Amino acid sequence: MTTTTLSFIRKEMTPPQPAPSSEVGVWHWVRTKLFPTPKDTVLTVLAIAFLAYILPPLIDWLFIHAAWTGTSRVACLTVAQGGALPNDQSGACWPFISAKFNQIIFGRYPLEERWRPILVMVMFVLLLIPMLMPKAPLKGWNAITLFLILPFVSFFLLLGGRFGLAPVETQLWGGLMVTLILSFFGITVSLPVGIVLALGRRSNLPVIKMLCVVFIEVIRGIPLITVLFMASIMLPLFMPDGWTFDKFLRALVGVSLFASAYMAEVIRGGLQAIPKGQFEGADSLGLGYWQKIRLVIMPQALKLVIPGIVNTFIGLFKDTSLVSIIGMFDLLGIVTLNQADANWATPVTPVTGYVFAGFVFWLFCFGMSRYSLFMERHLDTGHKK
Repeated sequence: MTTTTLSFIRKEMTPPQPAPSSEVGVWHWVRTKLFPTPKDTVLTVLAIAFLAYILPPLIDWLFIHAAWTGTSRVACLTVAQGGALPNDQSGACWPFISAKFNQIIFGRYPLEERWRPILVMVMFVLLLIPMLMPKAPLKGWNAITLFLILPFVSFFLLLGGRFGLAPVETQLWGGLMVTLILSFFGITVSLPVGIVLALGRRSNLPVIKMLCVVFIEVIRGIPLITVLFMASIMLPLFMPDGWTFDKFLRALVGVSLFASAYMAEVIRGGLQAIPKGQFEGADSLGLGYWQKIRLVIMPQALKLVIPGIVNTFIGLFKDTSLVSIIGMFDLLGIVTLNQADANWATPVTPVTGYVFAGFVFWLFCFGMSRYSLFMERHLDTGHKK
């Protein structure tokens, strides 16, 4: 009689099988992303048709028939207009951007002193890069240097008048430099002030709550143009005799207050999304109010509203162009100002300038948007399904 031994335990793992050819590759992506349903197919075809209609003439105007070199308006004019280009080849006037590039970046800042804003920009980039890296060491010291020390150092460097530096009035500041200063200062101020306002609006103290509600609703109820006019014209009226504020400082105050009101509502939305059990759990641990807010509630609330915070930052960055109405020439304002130069007066000069300014704004806003998505994935709060 023979005995057969049966074994039901696998001793070797089966090697993984490749995915079906229909589930990988370019065709799978096209089928699932562009043509998954009849409705999506129609929308995809319409989108492709629209791009096919708009892109060729756009590329032709921006690059193929554009003027790239020249020292005056003649380089951007056709023969019929008194220039050198063929009559059927009228495109963007990039020599205008090249000739005015320094003014677009620095405004009317003195040429011999432009090493100062360049130094400020280098310090800003060197401090910002490790701040954006989640695993970079010494984040606390980095934040203190970037948000507290750098603004004061930049103020003395750019304004001058001390330490042997020639004074440069803020009326001479302009271009991308002003846009970045306004947006950075507004972002730096609006987040902490917005947190305080949001906490005050949820406070049980009626006076504190009323003051925060009035401030938020009044600021949010009027356009930024009005806030800038108030900061530029009415703010000096509340100062003691003999005291005055620089016009640029008034713009900083107006932009920061406006952004803080919107930021407060974004933060309040995050606070309302926190379950009540988190507050009760923090109370059960014996944490004080500020310990509870700092250690338990606020980290969760800020993670939940990262898209709203970045959206406010992007809106603030674009809204800085409104300071031109009070005599400050930001990126868009300096581009518009340079279009009045008779040496570059052509039919395509204004459009070229606005296209370039729009691209710069888009570049910064797109960068903030992508970093927001990166932070959402990195923090991964667990609220996604």
